[in-house]
Amino acid sequence: MTWIKTELEGAWIFEPKVFADHRGYFFESFNENSLGDTGIPAHFVQDNEAKSNRGVLRGLHYQVGENAQAKLVRVVVGEVLDVIVDMRPESLTYGKHIGVRLSGANKRQLFVPKGFAHGYVVLEDNTIFCYKCDAPYDKANEGGVKYDDPFLKIDWLLPAEELSLSEKDLVLPVFGEHKSF
Repeated sequence: MTWIKTELEGAWIFEPKVFADHRGYFFESFNENSLGDTGIPAHFVQDNEAKSNRGVLRGLHYQVGENAQAKLVRVVVGEVLDVIVDMRPESLTYGKHIGVRLSGANKRQLFVPKGFAHGYVVLEDNTIFCYKCDAPYDKANEGGVKYDDPFLKIDWLLPAEELSLSEKDLVLPVFGEHKSF
């Protein structure tokens, strides 16, 4: 198992060791003991799964307060561009983002620390996206930032006319007018 530091403090990419042969493959998708020196909290309390088609964009979401969430995200089938934004005002990387391609083929996972907005765009039909959270969903403390925020300038890899968003995501505030941590 390989943990790769990203340029955003506290965010990591996980590349599991995949054992493949003529029967298929096996890999360990999570092991609390493998977290080592990453500082990742290992006490996940909720698993979520979403199935979506190409062009679906979910995000950018986060939670504040005692139910702020850290997430470990991955794709089982298909491919997404997963994007995280550092929303921690005290952070040296505040307002910066990264995008990581996660797919059923590459089996990569992304650890999203508390204090980050998270979203993804689906790049293939019938994509299955899974993630662990270390706190339960709390509607009263949810926040978000608009996907096409002019300050963030996120390249979602697909033309705007191909994107499909929920009504909720279309009216999220821009960066700077968002709910603070």
